[in-house]
Amino acid sequence: MHFYSAPAKLNLMLHVVGQRADGYHLLQTVFQFLDYSDRIGIKLRNDGLIRRVSDLENVPEADDLVVKAARLFADSYESFPGVDLFVEKSIPMGGGLGGGSSDAASTLMGLNMLLGEKFTINELAQLGVRLGADVPVFIHGQACWAEGVGEKITPLDLPEPWFLVINPGVHVSTAEIFSHSDLTRSSPLTTIADFFSQGGRNDCEDLVRKLYPEVDDALILLSRFAKAGVARMTGTGASLFVPFDNEQEALSVLAKLPQGYEGFVAKGMNRSPLLDDLI
Repeated sequence: MHFYSAPAKLNLMLHVVGQRADGYHLLQTVFQFLDYSDRIGIKLRNDGLIRRVSDLENVPEADDLVVKAARLFADSYESFPGVDLFVEKSIPMGGGLGGGSSDAASTLMGLNMLLGEKFTINELAQLGVRLGADVPVFIHGQACWAEGVGEKITPLDLPEPWFLVINPGVHVSTAEIFSHSDLTRSSPLTTIADFFSQGGRNDCEDLVRKLYPEVDDALILLSRFAKAGVARMTGTGASLFVPFDNEQEALSVLAKLPQGYEGFVAKGMNRSPLLDDLI
């Protein structure tokens, strides 16, 4: 079985700038990877079957994005041999860290490598966006500015600090947040230059804090350990993050968190570790 990294991501900013007629939201966001990954195992078969050979709590095989990614690949690949899929989870589910999308991307990339690289990166990204707006980012594997519904990608060279990431222990539904009437959908368009000079915000954060008091409490707690405005939510939550200049400082704050908070420390990465697994 061949194994591939499926890294977590952070949204360093997330602006909702509009909504299309089909309901999809128009975004401006900045993605950076973390040195903290799920692991996807792939073993080709010879009978055409697609099977998940690992258990994943509360995720039926038919609903798993890894299985959906393999089926999508198979539909586009003549004489697909079949595959056994192993999923080792480290990234919290429903935490805004992109675990499912990353798992799907690593499945597509791994299958493409094992089957002779029939598809280009852009072709895989076009497949991947059918599974989720974040999937193309993980396929391209570079920290980036993303616009539209996530498909317009500009690579970025970002600082790579150490991040403390905590999960308040609640599962936030992305569908719930993006369908909520109180979500801001009219942020003015900004630019990459503005992001580097002024930073950005997460337009979902205020709504999630209102709907999930656990997120609000955790963000207040984290803000005590960070400069004003630095503690932030990623994606539609519930995970929160703070950057630090070094690993030891981040670990020190992690050790001070009250009992009941789960978290980890990881380095920001502009290049996905998946790319090295594919060499």
